[in-house]
Amino acid sequence: MTVVWINGAFGAGKTTTARELIELIPNSTLFDPEVIGGALAHLLPPKHLAAVGDFQDLPIWRRLVIDTAAAMLAELGGTLVVPMTLLRQEYRDEIFGGLAARRIEVSHILLTPAETILRERIAGREVPPDLPDGEARIRQWSFDHIEPYRAALASWLTADAHPVDTSDLTPYQAAARIAEAVSNGSVPACDIVQTPEPTAETVAAGVLLFDERNRVLLVDPTYKPGWEFPGGVVEPGEAPARAGVREVAEETGIRLDEPPTLLVVDWERPAPPGFGGLRLLFDGGLLDSADAGRLVLPGPELRDWRFVTEEEAAELLPPVRYERLRWALRARERGAAIYLEAGVPVG
Repeated sequence: MTVVWINGAFGAGKTTTARELIELIPNSTLFDPEVIGGALAHLLPPKHLAAVGDFQDLPIWRRLVIDTAAAMLAELGGTLVVPMTLLRQEYRDEIFGGLAARRIEVSHILLTPAETILRERIAGREVPPDLPDGEARIRQWSFDHIEPYRAALASWLTADAHPVDTSDLTPYQAAARIAEAVSNGSVPACDIVQTPEPTAETVAAGVLLFDERNRVLLVDPTYKPGWEFPGGVVEPGEAPARAGVREVAEETGIRLDEPPTLLVVDWERPAPPGFGGLRLLFDGGLLDSADAGRLVLPGPELRDWRFVTEEEAAELLPPVRYERLRWALRARERGAAIYLEAGVPVG
């Protein structure tokens, strides 16, 4: 089962190209995630929708895109062709990582017409006649997102996706070029780690590593949103501390000489679709400048790393992970481990 994700600026011709593409790739089906956004407009309270500028900012939209794509492929098999603009790398990571966790490969295509051509296409774009002021709103939306598209091109998008310059191509010609590139292997599956979703409660072990200024090491996973501590799920029959040491070595290349010291045990309550479980944080000690200089991140799993202060961590970590870190730092100061339930000390 595979996904061909057609990315590009709003107005680049993704949907018309996708419609042509499903005629060229055997056993392929079109899935337009705009349908999910339209459904959420009827399902969520207006106040909730008004709080975001784009339905892509809704976690439920990203989750439903993953689940719907997986369900369609389970039902139909073959290839799913998905025309959708993704300009925020963390959203790309979350969606593609979620698909990878279901063993679904993604070929990432980027339509790249010249900006002058793009603007002409936006200006001439057909708009459904039943939308009040739809023509002005949709075209202005597309024009307003040209600058974010440029920024994504400059920072990550060009390196991540297979570009197809459609400046002088019809939608059929663009689809034919994509179909050929996919079939001959010119577009490899996205290099992103596969982390199967849990089917029951899990135990996870994270390790805090510190630099000479007592800042803590955080890593940026490619397969889920938000920063994280080095670590991962404890495998069956594996001691949690050893799991933390193993994950640190796999993720950073740093091999710890001593078993890390326990700082926090946090019970995470189930929150569907998650199952919760125990989350342990250990103190991996100080990394000198030579150790830090040997940090090597595996591309499919981690994108970046940095040492941060507690205040800086509050801006990077999801709230539940930040609370875990905050109490771990207090435990480190006191020299005694702390037991938490859902991030709150007990006892």
